[in-house]
Amino acid sequence: MPIKILKLFAVYCCVLFNASTLPAQADTNIVSLKSIDSTIVQDVRYATTNNFTGKVLYPSAKVYIRKVVGDELARANEFLKSNYNLRIKIFDGFRPLFVQKIMWKILPDERYVANPAKGSRHNRGAAVDITLIDDKGTELEMGTPYDDFTELASFAAANISDAAKSNRKLLRDTMIKFGFIPLETEWWHFDFNGWNKFSILDTTED
Repeated sequence: MPIKILKLFAVYCCVLFNASTLPAQADTNIVSLKSIDSTIVQDVRYATTNNFTGKVLYPSAKVYIRKVVGDELARANEFLKSNYNLRIKIFDGFRPLFVQKIMWKILPDERYVANPAKGSRHNRGAAVDITLIDDKGTELEMGTPYDDFTELASFAAANISDAAKSNRKLLRDTMIKFGFIPLETEWWHFDFNGWNKFSILDTTED
């Protein structure tokens, strides 16, 4: 399915929304995550066909995010490096609304994909999909792959290994410590506290 994308990442990098519409959150910049912390490994699955849609949805394998969200994610990453010799790998950050619509057509299930009529935390640049990697870059065992839409992806899933349970808990506890809210049905998904203060963003398809 061809998608014409004009100035997509110019919008990612440069859009500045009117802070008066977001009274509790002054920082409304969308920025490149690499500009905040280049040690967070990026593996943007939606820039490849290696995702649940089987389609390339993003024109670039770079993560963009609200700056304030990226700042806290960087703090979480530093905490993990200093205390556990681990790092964060990120699969997704800001997601344009038109991409959300494509996902919803394929998987219209609000346990896993937000209804684009409401918009998602990703559409606000205020959510991240992440995992943990060791000092060799190997992903820690988490019980399921990323974007595994089964009951085993739930944080509280019982039929996973003890190592996976421990790793999920470390990831979850760390993200909560730095101001993120976990999604119970997806061990990898975290919303920034105050996500609802940000506007839903979209980019032009044609």
